[in-house]
Amino acid sequence: MSLLTRRRLLRRAALSATAAGAARTGLAGATAAGIAASTVALGGCDSPPERTTDPEPDSGLRFPDGFAWGAATSAYQIEGAAKEDGRGESVWDTFSHTPGRTRNGDTGDVAADHYHRYAQDLDLMRDLGLRSYRFSISWPRIQADGSGRPNQRGLDFYRRLMDGLHERGIAPMATLFHWDLPQALQDAGGWENRDTAERFAEYADMVFRALGDQVPVWLTINEPKTVVQNGYIWGHHAPGIRDEDAAYLVAHHLQLGHGLAVQALRASGGTGRIGPALNLHPCYPADDSAESAAATRLYDGYENRLYLDSIFKGAYPQDVLDDLGPASRMARGVRDGDLKIISSPVDLLAVQYYTPIYVTADGGTVRKWPTSEAEWQQIYPEGMYDILTRVTRDYGRVPITITENGLPCPDVPGADGNVDDTGRVTFLRDHFAAAHRAIGDGVPLESYHVWSLLDNFEWAEGYEQRWGLVYVDYASQRRVLKRSAHWYRDVIRRNGL
Repeated sequence: MSLLTRRRLLRRAALSATAAGAARTGLAGATAAGIAASTVALGGCDSPPERTTDPEPDSGLRFPDGFAWGAATSAYQIEGAAKEDGRGESVWDTFSHTPGRTRNGDTGDVAADHYHRYAQDLDLMRDLGLRSYRFSISWPRIQADGSGRPNQRGLDFYRRLMDGLHERGIAPMATLFHWDLPQALQDAGGWENRDTAERFAEYADMVFRALGDQVPVWLTINEPKTVVQNGYIWGHHAPGIRDEDAAYLVAHHLQLGHGLAVQALRASGGTGRIGPALNLHPCYPADDSAESAAATRLYDGYENRLYLDSIFKGAYPQDVLDDLGPASRMARGVRDGDLKIISSPVDLLAVQYYTPIYVTADGGTVRKWPTSEAEWQQIYPEGMYDILTRVTRDYGRVPITITENGLPCPDVPGADGNVDDTGRVTFLRDHFAAAHRAIGDGVPLESYHVWSLLDNFEWAEGYEQRWGLVYVDYASQRRVLKRSAHWYRDVIRRNGL
């Protein structure tokens, strides 16, 4: 594959909500059917056109006993309190305060004010019946500059949060890194600098030793692919760099940081389980040609196998290495023993599914399904089944948790104060059904976390998109359970659809 084709492929792989405008111009070579499908959106988040029945009947599908229903958030997106109690600056503080980087100039300075309102939010979780809560720990809240002694006030906040979860019978699932790298480490090279992986392991060790007795499940690094693609190829996420060669060196160091954190947990004597959190996109040929099949294979290498193979097979996929070339910064950055560290045995895999990808013969993409408000997201529940069964088939029966799945809707309270997000109910029901079918076909799926618990700061999209089960009035910080939240409470109560 030519360098030009590879770059086109990488550009397509990096599509984000803020890149959607650029993506539309790239559809000129798409099939007529793909173009037509790309214009169909879930406007108003109503049910898709083919859905004509009430979205809430009891289908009789039941999940295994002990299945853990949950919801997910991340620190920078909900906490606020950006300058309180010793928290340092993160790359997202810098990025969001840089003019032109986020929609409307929005920042996470206040967000959903969860830092001050966590007790209220815990009560919401209890009222929903959540059995698991997946959240992230803010690295700059623990180490303001990414090194040195831990900030006790930061640790105390997370201990209070986890005490509250346990009191309400909700299992904590803590993510160590959800993109909020301390700015001081970015100033020293960020994830391009191998030393950042070492600093991450030191931070992880501090957190394990301080909080490990309260956390049954740890996740290491959230969506390394998104950092690589959106942070270093397109530059639409922090740190806002556009350098493909640097991007895949970053990928290696993120994977190395993951492996070092796994080793740190084992060395600490912690009894919690640990694994990575990967956003996986099933890749399909856009047509029946041999050229599309070959392009799809390579595309899948960059999207999925780069991360899965290194963790579960101890090797990077050869086709991706060949495509990058021996002179790439990634190839030159891999040292003896690195893949052994990266493939340190894990206890589970966290899968985040949002969209399929259809690949053309030249390495481009087309859209074949309706999209949500996030134009990069095609609504295709079957992709959930395909990615779950593929992981089990190719990598063995590692326990799986779904840690993100959801969609944005233009949610507005009605005259009665309620938020009727029927489309989200339909979306979740269809994806839950796909997951249920995957379990029936042998996938060891043990929990499912809806993205997201609360409306929140949606990265480059600011507060424009609402992904939550719970509506947040940002001016007053009032919380309102949406229709989807009431529906989800019933799903949890009956452990099924």
